[in-house]
Amino acid sequence: MTALVLALVAGAVTGIALGALGGGGSMLAVPALIYLLDCTPAAATTASLIVVTVTSATALVAHARAGAVHWRGGAIFAAAGLVPAALGGALSPRLPSALLTGAFAVIAGVAALRMLRPSASAQDGIPVRPVRVAGAGAGLGAVTGVLGVGGGFLAVPALVNVVGLRMRAAVGTSLLVITVNSLAALAARAGSTVSVDWTHIGPFTAAAVLGAWDGRRLAARVSSDLLRRLFAWALLLVAAVMLADAVV
Repeated sequence: MTALVLALVAGAVTGIALGALGGGGSMLAVPALIYLLDCTPAAATTASLIVVTVTSATALVAHARAGAVHWRGGAIFAAAGLVPAALGGALSPRLPSALLTGAFAVIAGVAALRMLRPSASAQDGIPVRPVRVAGAGAGLGAVTGVLGVGGGFLAVPALVNVVGLRMRAAVGTSLLVITVNSLAALAARAGSTVSVDWTHIGPFTAAAVLGAWDGRRLAARVSSDLLRRLFAWALLLVAAVMLADAVV
């Protein structure tokens, strides 16, 4: 199977997961880039940021048209993550490959375990504490910058439990946060020596965007809980493989 076909297939699967599940779908991009397209961990995290940025921005437009984006809350949350995302983006290419792979495996495992738990529910009248909002936003920005993932599996619960948004608004608003953080991380990597192979990343990104639309249609036909559990177990397997690779 040629690299182009692998890029298209991997991008489509990533997009379908993103469209069907929202948070956590982009976790497939980094391992696919490393193990299918032979990218280094540093190059894979940079390329993943490109995929995440384009796919999240595209989905954000659709959610904004549906009135499902809380712009003020999202802007405050995203602002807290700008500096950590930029610092993480500048630091990531300088970290050892084994450390990046191991850290990604841990985050992927956390994402999978969170997906296996019942979804958080919004609580009316929740007190919004600026320190907690800033801390959650900064943590998400750092994860996005260093590991090249959108962090929707962290953003959505934080927007529900810390900012007090309803689930529908939290999902749409998380796309705003992810897009802003990813752009900041990409800008910080602009001067790095890590190169991206656009002959692979271009088709990968295009397939992910198209796959996201199919994922939304799939989510409307299949139980979201079933999809989430299947994806979570697959992600746990990926995390175990990557952790073994980092240790060995």
